[in-house]
Amino acid sequence: MAKILIVEDDNDINLLIQKLFKKEKFEVISAFSGTEGKLLIDMHNVDIVICDLMLPGLSGEELISYIRSKYDMPIIALTAKGSLEDKTNIFQLGADDYITKPFEPKELILRINAQLRRMGIIAENVLKKESILKFKDIVIHLDSMIVEVKKSKVELTLKEFQILEIMMRNPNRVYSKDFLYEQISGNGYYGDDNTICVHVSNIRKKIEKVTKEEYISTVWGIGYKLNT
Repeated sequence: MAKILIVEDDNDINLLIQKLFKKEKFEVISAFSGTEGKLLIDMHNVDIVICDLMLPGLSGEELISYIRSKYDMPIIALTAKGSLEDKTNIFQLGADDYITKPFEPKELILRINAQLRRMGIIAENVLKKESILKFKDIVIHLDSMIVEVKKSKVELTLKEFQILEIMMRNPNRVYSKDFLYEQISGNGYYGDDNTICVHVSNIRKKIEKVTKEEYISTVWGIGYKLNT
């Protein structure tokens, strides 16, 4: 059974996450300040940490830096900030992933399981048979959100994962930027947002670290498609 440390000062959110993971058969300990979180991380053999950034006492950023300086367990940051600069800072601090508030409980479970799989920790609640999508040498595991290229794991953010999943479900289709934007954000596309270009560029770069084969083509004036 994996042990999770939750560091969140909002009582309702803390209790919600506790109930969520206790129901999933995890062992859960929780803190309501950064200072308390630091104390508990040194007292317990924790497998993974969920840490809010806006904490009383020791800040979430300071706590993540402290944990990373001493321990190797995965850290998932909870944040209300959604800018690229904020997300970049989260990773630079040493977090392995982040999830923005408000979040879907199922997404948090998937992200936890994905990190535990990456660390070789198999939690009781991880499904033994996963739904998968395959395209050439790319395999994506939908339940654990793991992506493999030529059997090597490729770490994608949630938005990158969503874009790749959408394209792999129908690899012969050309996907416009506005369609992809609407699918991953739920908002309308206004034509001047560079978000999709950045995400696709990041996917390409991460795949290129494993193979030189070009998987995603740009269809000028429209969007993107997989190279079938």
